[in-house]
Amino acid sequence: MSDDDVDQGSMADEWAAAMEEQDAPEDEAETMELDEFESVSTGQGNGNPDLDVILDIPVKISMEVGRTSITIRNLLQLNQGSVIELDRLAGEPLDVLVNGTLIAHGEVVVVNEKFGIRMTDVISPSERIKKLK
Repeated sequence: MSDDDVDQGSMADEWAAAMEEQDAPEDEAETMELDEFESVSTGQGNGNPDLDVILDIPVKISMEVGRTSITIRNLLQLNQGSVIELDRLAGEPLDVLVNGTLIAHGEVVVVNEKFGIRMTDVISPSERIKKLK
């Protein structure tokens, strides 16, 4: 076993520990939605399709610190050391986007000298569907 394998194993353990720190759902409504979603994904719902066929489709996940608009003139004047003011205050949660769709808010964490994000507020599947319409 190489040092890389040991490092990967310890990194995986640290990520697992960080993920276990997540809080359980705060109310029964969130738990109910999760139960409904699980029954759909296993095909146990009333006529709902089996979602196993899509579980291996890759998606792009990104975290957004903030946004701003600037003119092309100002964009061309940017150089090393330039500072761009964003539309968020320091300490505000980041947006977590999957394929450009907001699914959660979170905070930055560092595990084993790598950045990660701890979800602080996950948008329910029903709310995400409403935003798509």
